[in-house]
Amino acid sequence: MVIESLRQEHRNIEKLLLVLERELSVFARGERPDYEVVRAVIAYFQVYPEAYHHPLEDLVLEKLKVRDSAAAANIGDLAADHRRGAERLRRVAQAVESVLADRELLRQTVNDIIRDFIEHEQRHIAMEERDFFPAVVKALQPQDWAEIASRLTDRRDPLFSDVVEARFDVVRRHILQLEQEAEAERLSEPMVVARKSGPCAQEKSSL
Repeated sequence: MVIESLRQEHRNIEKLLLVLERELSVFARGERPDYEVVRAVIAYFQVYPEAYHHPLEDLVLEKLKVRDSAAAANIGDLAADHRRGAERLRRVAQAVESVLADRELLRQTVNDIIRDFIEHEQRHIAMEERDFFPAVVKALQPQDWAEIASRLTDRRDPLFSDVVEARFDVVRRHILQLEQEAEAERLSEPMVVARKSGPCAQEKSSL
């Protein structure tokens, strides 16, 4: 289903924003982030979300305008929001290239540009998940979804699919590393709680 694909793509984008945020924290400490990873994340946003994900959402919104104009008006100008996101991405790409070229650019300025992009994308996704997707699921009819599906291209996601394009291998490895770290942290939490509660339990039992 189209809407499920869009939701999955949001999860994928959130993973990339986490990668970008991790590298930004390295930069903020005055250290050198992995610019190969950063540039690959930027490239992915340019070749997939900007070229396929956002146009698909714009198409879905056009259908919503026909079925429920009030709900569509509540969503606002999604295409304009996508254009603003693309402009933010362009500024991120320019800032990164300026750093790599040793051009005069304040570290705080670079930090602010990348942080602005991350936070905008997070707010944008949250709005769509909260307002846009429920509205279209409620309003659109089977024929609407069939027409939308018929207009889709067979473009394969270059990162989140069975075959990953070589230029995105480094990002895929980075995502897997983050997921492994998160899983290890999750598994260690019960052990930490047990160690903290152990002495207290023994002390109570001796009273």
